[in-house]
Amino acid sequence: MKEKPLQEQYAPENACFGCGPANPQGLRIRSFPKNGEVVAEWKPEPKYEAFPGVLNGGIIGTLLDCHCNWTAAYHLMKKAGANSPPCTVTAEYSIKLLRPTPTNGSILLSAHVVEEASPARTDRATIEGTLSGGGKVCATCRGVFVAVKEGHPAFHRW
Repeated sequence: MKEKPLQEQYAPENACFGCGPANPQGLRIRSFPKNGEVVAEWKPEPKYEAFPGVLNGGIIGTLLDCHCNWTAAYHLMKKAGANSPPCTVTAEYSIKLLRPTPTNGSILLSAHVVEEASPARTDRATIEGTLSGGGKVCATCRGVFVAVKEGHPAFHRW
């Protein structure tokens, strides 16, 4: 049996534009744990281009934001020994666009934890991610992702 991506395993009804399996209009990122990080492969379409052959910067930001958020959720789940991830949201993130991202092949995403929550604050993780295209790193991201509690609009969204 082929392993399901994190999004389909834990949030099949999620309608997020970037990572929701239930959003037929969305990007539908599919993230998989692999060797201590989380990876994804995504195929761009011309409708996501800034201009012919180059991926739009907002789409780059969305890909990295959602992928890194899932990396944090998965990490917090494993750290807590839970059976499902907490619902996490982006507290802050920054993107560095290093070079144009080509759209004539697959986009590869990779993310890993760089700073864990302190023992007093087990609800967050700092993640760094990369987006590569054409065999080169085209963009990087660093963000803080936080598990939300009951009463937050995103609580139980997945």
